Amino acid sequence: MLENAPFLTHKHQQLTIEGYSRAAVQSYWRIPELRIGFDLGAQPWDFMGTAVWAITHSHLDHIAALPVYLARRRMMKMEAPRVYLPSHSLPAVEAMLKSFQRLDRGRLPGELIAVDPGDEVELSRELVMTVHATTHTVPSVGYIVWERRHKLKPEYLQLTGPEIRDLRLSGVAVSSEVRLPVLAYTGDTSPSGLDNNPDMLRAQVLITEMTFVAPRHRKEKIHKHGHMHLDDFIERQAAFENQLVIAAHFSVRYNSSQATRYIKKKLPDMLGGRLKLWL
Repeated sequence: MLENAPFLTHKHQQLTIEGYSRAAVQSYWRIPELRIGFDLGAQPWDFMGTAVWAITHSHLDHIAALPVYLARRRMMKMEAPRVYLPSHSLPAVEAMLKSFQRLDRGRLPGELIAVDPGDEVELSRELVMTVHATTHTVPSVGYIVWERRHKLKPEYLQLTGPEIRDLRLSGVAVSSEVRLPVLAYTGDTSPSGLDNNPDMLRAQVLITEMTFVAPRHRKEKIHKHGHMHLDDFIERQAAFENQLVIAAHFSVRYNSSQATRYIKKKLPDMLGGRLKLWL
């Protein structure tokens, strides 16, 4: 293992969450079982094998490592990756990559795909990703990865296996698609990014931001700059239906022990033990 960029790891049921996030420093996440990563503020060498990435917005602490990642995959003779990013940022990102190609004197192969809120992305037969509007100081989006299952329609529940098979062979749609939200990732956002996307609050795992935690920081100013405060979680604690809520992107104004102390003082039950601080 080449440790060029730090990251934490947490296992929750069938998912492994890996990543690092500090405000104005860098944010990057990977979920190996879903074969996808989110944001590229830096790129641990271990994350190189992940060929699909979803970028939330164009601030440098979330996208600065994109040209590095593309160059490394080219150097290692890997296939060109797919990178989803907000449509508003696509022209500028393409221009940035062209500049780096001239500086590096090498190609940066990758498929950049613009997305907008409401879009759906096919990740595999079992997984689909939806794109959701968030609220930040630049155009931004969040993502939900859904597991698709096919459930037998109620009118066919009493049939035998051979009868169901025969109906399928005759062209009858005997099942309907059911979607389960597996993982939601907000990136940077004010509370409206959660309030306007209730499916994020139902996902098995929610990765979101809690940039500010100290009482002295005014929520109005924090929200204006597209971030959240500890108090926003306290006010919405009944809304979180997630099995696991990962709070990240803490301001560098706090060290890990300070942030933990503030949070456990005001939210001692840690959302019933479901809140994990990414520190």
